[in-house]
Amino acid sequence: MKIKVGFIYGGKSVEHEISVISAVQAMNHLDTNKYDIVPIYITKDLQMYTGGMLKDIESYKDASLIKKYAKKVNLINSKDRIILQSTKWFKKEVDYIDIAFPIVHGNGTEDGSIAGFLETIGIPYVGSKVVSSAIGQDKVIQKQIFSSSNIPTTNYIWFFDNEYYDNQEAILKNINKLTYPLVVKPATLGSSIGISFVKAKDELQEAIELAISYDNKIIVEEAINNLCEVNQSVLGTYDYYETSQIEEVIKEDEILSYKDKYLGSAKTSSKGIASTRRIIPARINEKLSKEVDEISKKVYRNLNCSGVVRIDYLIDSKKKEVYVNEINTIPGSLAYYLWEGKGTSYEELLENLITTTIKDYKKKMKKIASFETNILSNYNSQGLKGIKK
Repeated sequence: MKIKVGFIYGGKSVEHEISVISAVQAMNHLDTNKYDIVPIYITKDLQMYTGGMLKDIESYKDASLIKKYAKKVNLINSKDRIILQSTKWFKKEVDYIDIAFPIVHGNGTEDGSIAGFLETIGIPYVGSKVVSSAIGQDKVIQKQIFSSSNIPTTNYIWFFDNEYYDNQEAILKNINKLTYPLVVKPATLGSSIGISFVKAKDELQEAIELAISYDNKIIVEEAINNLCEVNQSVLGTYDYYETSQIEEVIKEDEILSYKDKYLGSAKTSSKGIASTRRIIPARINEKLSKEVDEISKKVYRNLNCSGVVRIDYLIDSKKKEVYVNEINTIPGSLAYYLWEGKGTSYEELLENLITTTIKDYKKKMKKIASFETNILSNYNSQGLKGIKK
């Protein structure tokens, strides 16, 4: 009997379309001799749909057609079965899944929101768990953890939007202690959205306003001179993980932009981040390659990640210094292109992710998660009288 895999994607996120591309890619590469594919698409207005048409990228060009022809559902636990239930008056089971495969990007999805929902309804799911996902989405918390673990990061400051509006002069004074040029970012977004490269003080406020338009938490970092950007993927779980090849990313702007990542030629833009211009393996020496590899393993372990992640690095090619930029707990295109050079096809990557998830879930079920006894059965209700008023 085939395992039914529910691919969950979309959601209310500025990276919605990137999630759709990544998910459709994965659905089209999963071995259908072993698995049944169940698309679970979350629209931008947070409605959930399923149906065979959702496996085709062409279906997403007109959202009204999805709402007309796909089936609107809710994902629920019904008698220990995870089912897709219709939302109509007479609710019925439309389909069911054995394992969830979230391929979501950005705030409200990748940040642990989807992981938390899946934990709550009790289904095994591919990828990092709630805490790892939340940390992976917040660039400030990442840096704080990296610093405490002696993982190299760039100098930075951070602040909330209300702090900036209440005490702008002090915030700007603090920022100007950093060395220009600077990179201004929304702290909890991805895909290079809302990021600015700031060369001088007179460009700073505009960059901050742009970042604030996307997020209430802002991070300002020192840019790296003689910059070479490389990425590496890590695959596994807490008790075993391995690293991919290292890629060197080619960019057109001062920073790797949304355009560089996703808006390639008309022929490649539907490939998501897989269409980014890159050199594999990266043109860095053996010593730097080994350093990146060791840091990647340390980051993966310290954040207790699961599944496949991509870690982005900044290298000062003159000083030969490596800095962690950020981690992506659900990388675009699942970073499959970084594994091909190590002999792992996209199909094999997906197989690995699913089988590892099932093994980990079985381990988890052996742990104590709740107690059989009910301490409330003998609870003295008299103690509640004082709080009823």
